[in-house]
Amino acid sequence: MFELLLFSLEVTGPIALVVVLGVLFRRWEWINEAFVQGGSRLVFNVGLPSLLFLNIVTARPDRIPGGGIILFAAGFTLVIFILLFWLAPRLVPHQDERGVFVQGGMRGNMGIIGLAFCLNAFGDEAAVLASVYLAIITLMFNVLAVIALSHWSPRKTSGHPALAAAKDIARNPLIIGILLAALVVVLKIPMPDWLMETGDYFARMTLPLALLCVGASLSWSGFVEGGRVNLITTSLKLVILPWLGVMVAWWLGFGGIELGVFFLMAASPTAAASYVMVRAMGGNATLAASIIATSTVASLVTTSLGLVILRLLDWV
Repeated sequence: MFELLLFSLEVTGPIALVVVLGVLFRRWEWINEAFVQGGSRLVFNVGLPSLLFLNIVTARPDRIPGGGIILFAAGFTLVIFILLFWLAPRLVPHQDERGVFVQGGMRGNMGIIGLAFCLNAFGDEAAVLASVYLAIITLMFNVLAVIALSHWSPRKTSGHPALAAAKDIARNPLIIGILLAALVVVLKIPMPDWLMETGDYFARMTLPLALLCVGASLSWSGFVEGGRVNLITTSLKLVILPWLGVMVAWWLGFGGIELGVFFLMAASPTAAASYVMVRAMGGNATLAASIIATSTVASLVTTSLGLVILRLLDWV
């Protein structure tokens, strides 16, 4: 049992520590809001695309790894979207909070916290699987989030929501990085060492900088606002839905690294990017911020316990 706890701490401990340091650095005024905004843009536009690109190009897989678990994850994402869409008017009284509830319960912070969990838990062996998983499920998150938010938005948006989602996807740096890497692998394009080393510089700074920004963006008000809807959404996002998916995946025969990556991605906290989308589409941005803050901190505990349980069951 002690070995299982140690394994769990080795996965979540470094991530939790860097997030806490982000909180402290912001409190000590070593970093400020401008740093968080600039750092987040740098991570999203340069760092994460570089990391995903290098994960795939360095491994140069001859096929998509874990195609089965990714296909399952895509189907499961669609199912939980439909479930949350059905539950929203039954659990959430205010219209401007329903789209926030659906997105908050579905859309995980896979690019930062989920990916960091996977790399800490399984190392380079999981890098390509986690990267491809991230790219495909991120596509679904963007489209489904726009559908949910536009359905209950009190604000009239210009243009068709599907068209806006398509434009966002086409401009998404993470998707571009994955597609470029796939092109390099398929066409067997040799990459010069100086270019790979430059990309590696950005890739290595990505997760520490991203986690610092996550910590620095947390605020105490985020934990005390949102009330019942925040609690329900966070419980669904971190515990109920991930474990429902894990049990179905195990029943279908998945296990090992594939099941581990699925759990860590599915149990990642609500994505910070969801706040921006909620604010732009007229939803309750305060509730969105509360869900992000609560799920981010709680995920460090729920993920640790989840890894211990999965190891005890010998499923990963």
